[in-house]
Amino acid sequence: MAYEIKKDGNAFIIEGEDGQRNGEITWSPADQFVIADHTWTHPSLRGKGVAGQLLDHLVDYMEQEDKYILASCPYVVEKFKRQPQKYDFINYHKQGQDKD
Repeated sequence: MAYEIKKDGNAFIIEGEDGQRNGEITWSPADQFVIADHTWTHPSLRGKGVAGQLLDHLVDYMEQEDKYILASCPYVVEKFKRQPQKYDFINYHKQGQDKD
């Protein structure tokens, strides 16, 4: 299931019908990259691919912004490690040194 993802400052969020956050991925800006520092989903949404949707949204956004992502959040670190074919192009540790 695809969820509506909204930008809120340095975060992408998913809200429930009650307006409460049901998921989020946050980042801290740096120079030519951002630091993905937190990912969270409500327990009722875990195991449903919601965190992956948030990460993919962040990846798409940073690709448009011409920035790399430095993974600090354990979830993002693990996704970058397990799926290099999907994420190496945006992973600061793999590519960041070459970006002008």
